Amino acid sequence: MLKRFAELSTPLLADACVRLGVEPRPAPAGIAPVAAGSRIAGRALPVRHYGSVDVFLEAYGAAGPGDVLVIDNDGRTDEACVGDLAVLEARAAGVAGVVVWGLHRDTPELVEIGLPVFSYGALPLGPLRLDEREPEALVTARFGPHLVGAGDAVFGDADGVLFVPGDRVDELLETAAGIARTERAQADRIRSGDTLRRQTAFDEYLARRAADPSYSFRQHLRRVGGAIEE
Repeated sequence: MLKRFAELSTPLLADACVRLGVEPRPAPAGIAPVAAGSRIAGRALPVRHYGSVDVFLEAYGAAGPGDVLVIDNDGRTDEACVGDLAVLEARAAGVAGVVVWGLHRDTPELVEIGLPVFSYGALPLGPLRLDEREPEALVTARFGPHLVGAGDAVFGDADGVLFVPGDRVDELLETAAGIARTERAQADRIRSGDTLRRQTAFDEYLARRAADPSYSFRQHLRRVGGAIEE
């Protein structure tokens, strides 16, 4: 999955979701890789954090090669829920990356370990609490407004993190690759002096919209074979 994602991006996958009618589920804005340039793609390994790393260690027991640990820490900004030892153990378990709805610590060590970690920032303080564990602790993870389960796939890059249904991955990647080819061709033409407005017959779009206010630019792009919004 990571190899197929190598030449793509989360924006392209998000556009593919729109084109195929798949609900896009992006992580809330602000998530970023701890080490610049990190990328992730894999099956979601969900876990909910309650103040102790024991739940991570338990989750690793069910990890498959290439899984991405998705940590639900309720978006807390008063504690860092994952650090170097938990990430080292994740790598030893075959986990391909970690995404955290919350904060991390041990930044230099995480960079040195090299396993991709995405979070909302760093904080020196670890958890001081121990909350009651929910039955769904190893079944689903909340990530902002989204619920992520083992049937989902996770993609991440410099633009953020996107969750998609695992059974739609192949067609989403294929569609994203097609959008990428179209956009690269359009970009090359713009650099050669052929404006995007000319490529997309924008004057024709404006004329049709004037005659039919319901005619959208997305409809127009699909008709002329362009790509910019999806």
